[in-house]
Amino acid sequence: MNLPLDAKTIAKILPHRYPFLLVDRIIKLDLENNIVVGQKNVTFNEQFFVGHFPDAPIMPGVLILEALAQAGGILVHQKLQTDKIAVLLTVNNAKFRKPVMPGDVLFLHIQGLHISFKSGKVAAKAVVNDQVVVEADIGFALVDRKQL
Repeated sequence: MNLPLDAKTIAKILPHRYPFLLVDRIIKLDLENNIVVGQKNVTFNEQFFVGHFPDAPIMPGVLILEALAQAGGILVHQKLQTDKIAVLLTVNNAKFRKPVMPGDVLFLHIQGLHISFKSGKVAAKAVVNDQVVVEADIGFALVDRKQL
């Protein structure tokens, strides 16, 4: 597979669409070591900035977690080569360290801890300018696309 994976390729893997497709590209994919690094370019034009602290725009933490979960879903999909979809099941040990603002480039670091055809668990970190801004352990259930 050629890297980076662009938005068109990601849209073939994930069921999400604008404004909820939150991974712009995959810049690293190491299936042997269960690692993926995605990228989200945070722009002032994002719809959530209209209402989320409009005078001091901050990306909602739940959307950063969603971006991390989507990057984890890509890892699960590519590792298993399945048409099943990773659906968010758990978020544990989430820590929000720094705000994410328009103009930031959010790097989504995922380390697969457990991946099977029924479920998956990853350690996730969102990084801006080499600083961890969010971290969490994220669990998935794998379901058939037709069930959604």
